[in-house]
Amino acid sequence: MISLTKNKKAKLSLLVLSMGLSTHSIAQEEEVESKKPKEHTLETIEVTAERRVENIQKSPLAASVIQGDEISKLGITKVDQLQFAMPSVVVNNFGQGVDFNIRGIGKAEHNTQTTTGVITYRDGVATFPGYYTAEPYYDIARVEVLRGPQGTFAGQNATGGAVFVNSNNPEIGGTYSGYLLGQVGNYRDVATQGALNIPISDTFAARIAFNTENRDSFYDIEGPYTGDDGISMQSGRLSLLWEPSDSLSVLFKSDYNYQDLSAYPTDPVNSPNDMFETTANADLAARDKFSRSVLKIDYTFAGGTILRSVSGYQSGKSLFKADLDGTSVGIRTFRDEVEERIFSQELNLISPDNDGFNWILGAYFQNDDITFPPGQFVTGLPEGNPATEYRLEGENPKETRAVFGQVTLDLSEGLELQVGLRHSRSNTENQIDIVQYGLPLESYQKAEYSKTTGKVSLNWDVNTDHFLYAFAATGYRPGGLNVNVGLGLPEPFDQEEVTSYEFGWKASWLDDHLRTQLTGFHNDYDNFQVRIGYPDIPTFAFQLNTPETTKITGMEAQLQGVFGDFSINAGMSIMRSKLGEFYATDPRVPAPGTTCDPISGPETISCIALEGRDQTYAPDVTFNFSMQYEFMLDKGTLTPRLNFGHVSEQWATLFQNEALGDRIESRNIMGGQVAWQYQDWTVTLYATNLTDRRYVSAINSGLRLAGLPRQYGLRVMKTFF
Repeated sequence: MISLTKNKKAKLSLLVLSMGLSTHSIAQEEEVESKKPKEHTLETIEVTAERRVENIQKSPLAASVIQGDEISKLGITKVDQLQFAMPSVVVNNFGQGVDFNIRGIGKAEHNTQTTTGVITYRDGVATFPGYYTAEPYYDIARVEVLRGPQGTFAGQNATGGAVFVNSNNPEIGGTYSGYLLGQVGNYRDVATQGALNIPISDTFAARIAFNTENRDSFYDIEGPYTGDDGISMQSGRLSLLWEPSDSLSVLFKSDYNYQDLSAYPTDPVNSPNDMFETTANADLAARDKFSRSVLKIDYTFAGGTILRSVSGYQSGKSLFKADLDGTSVGIRTFRDEVEERIFSQELNLISPDNDGFNWILGAYFQNDDITFPPGQFVTGLPEGNPATEYRLEGENPKETRAVFGQVTLDLSEGLELQVGLRHSRSNTENQIDIVQYGLPLESYQKAEYSKTTGKVSLNWDVNTDHFLYAFAATGYRPGGLNVNVGLGLPEPFDQEEVTSYEFGWKASWLDDHLRTQLTGFHNDYDNFQVRIGYPDIPTFAFQLNTPETTKITGMEAQLQGVFGDFSINAGMSIMRSKLGEFYATDPRVPAPGTTCDPISGPETISCIALEGRDQTYAPDVTFNFSMQYEFMLDKGTLTPRLNFGHVSEQWATLFQNEALGDRIESRNIMGGQVAWQYQDWTVTLYATNLTDRRYVSAINSGLRLAGLPRQYGLRVMKTFF
């Protein structure tokens, strides 16, 4: 216990009083200052995807970066909403995963053998490829979306692009700081979020962050089954940062996510009813539980070279139960509970940022093991009868190894040459036992794939305000194994390869109040992996490769502007795609009993010539803009904001049969908010999908899934320092 004399108490009281008066005086000065006209300029936006911190305006990348404080203003809580905030991005959420495509390239098939073509990294670690995608965005530092193949740094699953989501790090030498946010909205939505920075010592700090949400269902399900109870989500993250010296930094982060989404309700694609009023007679369920731990160690040598190690371990379990006909008439059920574990290790050696010559060397290893426990992967007509069931159990282990590097050489004043290469080898294996309608089958197969990809770029830093670049880049996505249908082992499908040619112009105008980025690109897309009717057995689906090159050409434009208290952000893309010569059987069309060769056909009522058709999930036009104005009040600021995103129509299959529901209509989504900020309090009225536009978020096996309806509510946030 500490004892104070009267004199000491008096001095302490005077000190506290003076601190209070000083704080009041500072607050008054800040309030007066806040009423003065502002001369804003745009802040410098940085990207870290290529292992260095770089100014995006001086980088040969087509990229969109959203800073942490902008994420909630744009109405982005998870991956779905990214498509309404940047050009060339399409996200079709089919529930248990997403078809994420950039420039028409990404993921279009819903199975574990078909890996993603747009890889997502969380805090430097490649995540589950296309699954466990409902992970919320909270306490985020920035989101970087890179368009086009990222074959050097992101590797084999970045043929369309890559997404880098980075959470906030602890701060050493700071104070106890953070924020607390509460939200209430329609559908009885209640959410909380917060973070706390803990300065433990001069060399050690921690950060704790959390996110929770509970909400009623969007759906009204009628029929024998009505069990969609809404959502319940809880997420937490612990971050630890230790910097015992200027040369060593150790950062550890561990996340846990529990997401009970109750169901992914569907109905047939051409149903006339409201998408949120469905029927079902099969048990529905949707639950993901997963964790991720990341250890990042940086050691800086005396000369400035950095040795970096990034280790990741992820473990998840995904439960899914569905009504396969989407009605209460038929009895077609599906359920799976899949487990997945990923271990990854990356090593980088990064040269100092010297003038004239820079380099990066790296190595990568990843083991991905997917397990189908006994009795947990079942589809039936109905389930429970061995003669009408398809059951699958076993493992699908996959492994990837790669080495990569990049050099940057100054050729003359402002002109540089950049060359990057990556050699990847991957293998996949099926150790699967199947009982197909009473017939026991085995699927024990292996396949191995390898490819060298990279990028050659010529960059011209014209002056402070203008930057030009042109490059050729390649990327690849490995092939995989088809699961047995009938007797005999089916052939594996081959790897995809993309060659991209791109030029770009980045500029600053009006004393850096306005920035623009203009990009043109052309992609040669080979061996597109597509799941269609097998030529000899059209009633079943197999994974095949298109035999000829698909051509995808387009342009993109972005701008960011700040003019005093008014700011604007916009993006647009125009794209055309054209499939090469290809014949395929549409399993929905009765086959006349003839075969269908992918290269020669011949064309019949069921063997369809697909040459010249659009690539799937490749809309011709995307457009987005957001704008806000900050009004100065006597007490704080009032900022109204409007967001809009447009994605034109797209095709869900290469057959483009509108009568069978292959066309996904255009999406026009508007959102907005009004935020009042005073000192360390922010109160926000928000709304997403203001017009309550009904749109299809994905089409899967003849069933449609609905996009998010209108949501609105109130957020209150308290920050502390």
